[in-house]
Amino acid sequence: MDTSPHFATGQYKALVIGSSGAIGGAFVQAFAADPRCTHVELVARGLDSDFDLTDQASIRTQAELSSAQGPYSIMIDATGALTIDGLGPEKSLNSLHPEHLMQSFLVNAIGPAMVLRYFSPLLAKGGSVYAKLSARVGSITDNQKGGWYGYRSSKAALNMLLQTAAIELQRKNPDLRVVALQPGTVHSKLSQPFIGSRHQRLTPAESVAGMLAALQAMPPTSGAYFVDYQGIEIPW
Repeated sequence: MDTSPHFATGQYKALVIGSSGAIGGAFVQAFAADPRCTHVELVARGLDSDFDLTDQASIRTQAELSSAQGPYSIMIDATGALTIDGLGPEKSLNSLHPEHLMQSFLVNAIGPAMVLRYFSPLLAKGGSVYAKLSARVGSITDNQKGGWYGYRSSKAALNMLLQTAAIELQRKNPDLRVVALQPGTVHSKLSQPFIGSRHQRLTPAESVAGMLAALQAMPPTSGAYFVDYQGIEIPW
């Protein structure tokens, strides 16, 4: 039996949350250019909606609105923030502030968890895909440099939320893929202040092309995946 994702082999519908960002927008363009994609649902603040990642009620309302165009064979959550309220990632313990830490968790872990709660029922049955942008710095095993306390910790929490949700959702749909995606070092407003000359820099389109290829190649697995834009697994 063919268990590849629906969007890889036939007509499909896609939903992109955070579609106004650089990577989210590149996902929208990729889906719009694919003749197999019959509908792309855009979800972002200001796109004729009151969607707010920090407001549970607005997430629930948007999911109800988006359900009219579903079900979706692939969902992409491209939300997230590295700089919050003008403050970038903390470099030391002396830089930690409770309010900034809470905001980082709210935007990078709690909000996306609520998105997963309300939007996952809109996924198509069978080999559908729910993918969330994560970050390599969310890997506890890969942390060799320290720093970036709030961002690292919130992304690690996000990864655990995705893994836990995958186990639950796959009880009803074993072929569902839940994926934490590391997009690489991409030219965007989020990453620009922190890109060093050593990093291989990708355009949003290059990053998205790699991530979509990786998603299409994934077989069913128990639990969630954590991979980079080349499809290479990252240790949790």
